[in-house]
Amino acid sequence: MEHAQERASTTGSALELLVHGVGGTTPEKMLDDPRTVRITGDDTAAVFRRAEDADADTGRPQGRGEEPVPEAYVWCNLTSGNSSRALWLLLLPFMVVNLAHWMRPSARGRTRTVRLYGLLVRLAALTLTVLLVAAVCEVALDLTAWQCAGTRACADRHSWLGFLSPTVSDGGWWSRPGRRLAVAALLPAALTGLLWYLSHRTWNAYESQQPLTHQADHDEDTARTALGRPGFWYGRRLVARLRAAHTAAALLTVAAAVASAAAGFDRRTGGPATLDTLGRLLLLAIAAGGVVVVWVVCRRGRSEHRLDRELDEHLVRRLPLAALGLLLLTLVYAGWERPGWESRGRLPGDATFGGIALVQGLIVIVLAVVARVLHRTHPDRRAAMRGLGGPAVAMLACALGGVMSGGVSQRVADWLDGTGASIPGPPVLLTWQASVIPPLLVVLLVLGGWLGRRAWRLRRDELTALDTDYPDEPKDRARSRSIATARALATLTDRAPRILGVTSAVTLLLGAGALVGAMTTQKVPAEAAGDSYAFLQGAADTAQALGSWLIGFGFILFVTWGRRAYKDPSARRTIGILWDVGTFWPRAAHPFAPPCYAERAVPDLTWRVATWTRATGGRLVISGHSQGSVLAAAAAWQLTPADRRRVALLTYGSPLERLYGRWFPAHFGPAALSALHHDVACWRNLYRPTDPIGGPMRLSGDCGPEVDHEPLKDPLAYGRTEQHPLPAPILGHSDYQADPAFAQERAKLLARLRPDVPAQR
Repeated sequence: MEHAQERASTTGSALELLVHGVGGTTPEKMLDDPRTVRITGDDTAAVFRRAEDADADTGRPQGRGEEPVPEAYVWCNLTSGNSSRALWLLLLPFMVVNLAHWMRPSARGRTRTVRLYGLLVRLAALTLTVLLVAAVCEVALDLTAWQCAGTRACADRHSWLGFLSPTVSDGGWWSRPGRRLAVAALLPAALTGLLWYLSHRTWNAYESQQPLTHQADHDEDTARTALGRPGFWYGRRLVARLRAAHTAAALLTVAAAVASAAAGFDRRTGGPATLDTLGRLLLLAIAAGGVVVVWVVCRRGRSEHRLDRELDEHLVRRLPLAALGLLLLTLVYAGWERPGWESRGRLPGDATFGGIALVQGLIVIVLAVVARVLHRTHPDRRAAMRGLGGPAVAMLACALGGVMSGGVSQRVADWLDGTGASIPGPPVLLTWQASVIPPLLVVLLVLGGWLGRRAWRLRRDELTALDTDYPDEPKDRARSRSIATARALATLTDRAPRILGVTSAVTLLLGAGALVGAMTTQKVPAEAAGDSYAFLQGAADTAQALGSWLIGFGFILFVTWGRRAYKDPSARRTIGILWDVGTFWPRAAHPFAPPCYAERAVPDLTWRVATWTRATGGRLVISGHSQGSVLAAAAAWQLTPADRRRVALLTYGSPLERLYGRWFPAHFGPAALSALHHDVACWRNLYRPTDPIGGPMRLSGDCGPEVDHEPLKDPLAYGRTEQHPLPAPILGHSDYQADPAFAQERAKLLARLRPDVPAQR
């Protein structure tokens, strides 16, 4: 190391660490060389160099004059590498509610209110787990084992249910209602075990990396962002606790579904007293287990001020095992012989799904109040929806969970009941929820029309602005329209808060209406409106039929997309882009959400930057495109103050302020970005008016012009020129290196870095 330091001080060693953005790429494209070698890392994420630069740190000639040695950090396999990751689409509601945790407004001195915000999001995440398992119980226990197997016409159409049917099996041992429920309960129990296994496995594969250990300055930590805390990217303790709690909640949900059906029969007049007492005790134990689960979820949040390597061994192991033991006792209790017990009608699913919907609505409303209080404490004019982005996203997660659960139930019911008259079908509430989808689509169509009109007006304004940007060029109408259209469409990203706000508010109102209608009438919409005006009756019939078709079509489309992505690398790459944005944040609310790739990528970048600067004492520019700029900023915050002062940032097409600063103001707000500019040696940001993702940093005072370069021209030339004999393409969000300003700004950053900083030993 001393030899490397000495040679670096004499040669002025410089390194450009390239970090790609969403979708990923290959190291050959990043380094613009077909011959690359891996310097460090593995098949999941690694650092590459050109073959001729592999030994550049030892002082050998670089072959590129004064240009820095390019080095590429490739992390795309963290999100879109394996084909099985396309199945993460099924965890979409969990990922969305986890995002709501990080969307809280920035606030200082309101520690209890911040904790209440996180607690409410964790409770909303718990309801989604219960909703998922309840939906599987509805399919397996109610529709299949209770309704179809108990009806001769349905059982005759599905021979695989013969051993569970009292008529087909001629009263076989497994045909008793309680034993049918016990067999069907294995499906939701197996799903729970699979979710637990995937959460544990992905933690070891993605999030178990040890961050660079350093002591955080308390004053610096509170004044800037939590992303610089030592334990921010290592949430093992919380994820393990939440995993245990959600696993126990899922198993208790299955136990409650089985026990409530058997206990309801035992409570009848003249029923067996022993079984009645045992059923009451089991339900009481299940309720007590639910209270313990809620206490565990509410008890503790994240530990970020230090690297928390501890683990609550007794809680993590005993809580799921206790719930599993209670489930086994429940299955034995339900399988006991009960003469005269027959399956009629539906299991009590309306009360279950209605209670979940009511709790979710109340949590979202209270969460909105808390978010508004936080926003008013420390207002941020750029915050999305004035601080209500988190509650709106939480509402979206609950709606997605409801649509997915309703879609599964509707499609399975249609598949089992070919005639549509042999079994009662899914709960009434699910039909009401499907019926509100057409009105919601009408609202979305209106919003789409508003966006289209807005884009048309913006394009008209941009056509006028083109005369200023390209004053000496002869104008081509088609060329001008394409450029103006690209600019207008790029600005629509900034309208997303309004779209989400209206959609969430309408979803909340329609969901409340569906809940009230189902609970008060106990009938599906078409039957409930049967005695009303002809117009209302026709509207109800249309909404019910169209909603059922749409929810089924949406579910089939969802599954088809996942299946296609499993086989098609290009489709899998598209889904990977979704996870690039959605799984950047740690699993602080839902342990079954897709894993956080940043808990691997940020420590990788931090270790690489810190070790290289300390070993060589050279100049280092972290060059981040799109989502790579977010990883670069997160890695810079994790460095020690001394290391940060020896690093420059070059960001381009960056969503740091435009997306992350607006939607996650507590972590990427104006104070955090201004502090980042102050802490690193220098920072330059490039963006284009045609880029729908990247934008300026909008720092206040003199920091703004110093960080933000003036908007780059796109295309580089309006028409054909000597430098561009062919029409220059409209690049938008891609290929920023093609602009001459990129190399110029990188050279300026290197010039501002001092090469003679003494290296730490």
